[in-house]
Amino acid sequence: MKTKITDLFEIEYPIVQGGMIWVASHPLVAAVSEAGGLGLLGAGSMYPEQLREEIRKTRELTRKPFGVNIPLLRADAEKLMEVVLEEKVRIVFTSAGNPGRFTSFLKSHGVTVAHVVPSVKFAKKAEAAGVDTVVAEGTEAGGHNGFEEITTLCLVPQVADTVSVPVIAAGGIGDARGVAAAMALGADGVQMGTRFALTRESAAHPNYKGKGIEAGEGDTLLFARKIGPIRAYKNAFALRIWQAEFAGKSPEEIRGLVGERRAKLGIHEGDTEEGDLEMGQIAGLVKELKPVGEVMEEIISGLGRVTARLNRVMNEIKN
Repeated sequence: MKTKITDLFEIEYPIVQGGMIWVASHPLVAAVSEAGGLGLLGAGSMYPEQLREEIRKTRELTRKPFGVNIPLLRADAEKLMEVVLEEKVRIVFTSAGNPGRFTSFLKSHGVTVAHVVPSVKFAKKAEAAGVDTVVAEGTEAGGHNGFEEITTLCLVPQVADTVSVPVIAAGGIGDARGVAAAMALGADGVQMGTRFALTRESAAHPNYKGKGIEAGEGDTLLFARKIGPIRAYKNAFALRIWQAEFAGKSPEEIRGLVGERRAKLGIHEGDTEEGDLEMGQIAGLVKELKPVGEVMEEIISGLGRVTARLNRVMNEIKN
């Protein structure tokens, strides 16, 4: 399957695994890359030396391309970048910050750079900064979202119509139908987070995975809109923040309620009531914990069936 994204990253399929905190460590990353996609280490929950160790462990498991996701809001983002260059990682995804801060620096060292954007405005800024591709992420996605709250269906075609670099669609994609839809919207590839978080190789706590498998269509919640929207499983913690916002609490009060290390508490330590269980709406489609290889195989084989169905529909319309 050949697209601009497979060419850019030298991978077999245009499927990128989101670099999720507390989830995307070397077993998951290597499994995705071995299956033909692009695995990303989630540096957002790693200290620099932990990242170095994860990079080396990933290389022990695969010789295929993989990358690192670095949230630019990290106070030690520069040190994480130094580790990436020292370890000769050639693909970096940046998010949650100004892409102009490191893009030129990374590209001067031969690194391919992608940046995650929630809107057309930020996609244009990322392109102007010199990124090689943008990830257009809709509000269906788990974790931190854009203030604009634009859905993937609306965001991807607008970004694809605006920028000249390849577009990776993210948010609400978890099977062959989602991949095909993203391509129809103008994307050259997809990024999937929650679908890979709910696999056997994921580093997430079993309690987190259990909640993800149990989740139905309305079991995630977008909250903390005043300080930066987060989509997570609808538990006591998320509901408390959501209710406080509607009660008129100030941004400062909301920050106090959110506190610190909530994602670690939920995703890594398995507290399903007081932890932040970041996951996307696509969790409602996932009914079983499978290995990455099986998930990838189902998506790729499913694309043939989706394409055949679309061809039948188009033929019926023409006739």
